[in-house]
Amino acid sequence: MANVSHRGDMTTHPDVSEMRDRYARMLGGRDVALVDGPVFLLGLYCAASPWILHYTTSQPALVTHNLIIGIAIGLLALGFTRAPERMYGLSWAMCAMGIWMIIAPWVVGRSPDTGVIINNVIIGALAIVLGLVCAGTAAKSAPKP
Repeated sequence: MANVSHRGDMTTHPDVSEMRDRYARMLGGRDVALVDGPVFLLGLYCAASPWILHYTTSQPALVTHNLIIGIAIGLLALGFTRAPERMYGLSWAMCAMGIWMIIAPWVVGRSPDTGVIINNVIIGALAIVLGLVCAGTAAKSAPKP
């Protein structure tokens, strides 16, 4: 078995400059890494909110709607985490989903009550804010030509 207890200085490694460049590239676009978790939690809550607030029988169309939009927001969050350099351009889509969540109780639902309206407005407002944070930070950290 090889003796690996005598580790040398990393600066003598032949690929040290390439490894540093790769490390800098990987971390370069991660300014909004702290937003990924809240976006995922928002999607999770959006998908589960009909059962949390117990409006599954009074608004069946909104149940399906919130489930689908919640899954979409959660998938965006996973995409932000997995491939941030490609996915942060879609943060505007999250803003659009937020606007849709705000108007959905009247478009999708039938005479929604106050609790359903407040729930969707809060989810929509948070999606807009988080989408704007992602879009702004991604634009700020984009490489300059």
